[in-house]
Amino acid sequence: MKVLDYIGLMLVIVGAVNWGLIGFFSFDLVRFIFGDMTLVSRIVYALVGIFGLYALSYFAKLKTDVA
Repeated sequence: MKVLDYIGLMLVIVGAVNWGLIGFFSFDLVRFIFGDMTLVSRIVYALVGIFGLYALSYFAKLKTDVA
C-alpha cells in the first residue's frame, strides 16, 4: 500500500504543478509532452484525477495517526 501512496502522491503533485502552469502561464505541460488529447495524455489526466480522489483517503490516515 505504501508504494501506491507514493505513486499517488507523485501524480497529485504532477497534476498540481500542471494546473499551476496553466493558471500562471497558460502552459499545459501534459499537452506539451504527450500531445493534444492523445490517448496517452487522456490516460495521464485520468490517472491524476483518480489518484486525486485516492488522496482524500490521506485525511483518514492523518486522523488515525494523530489520535
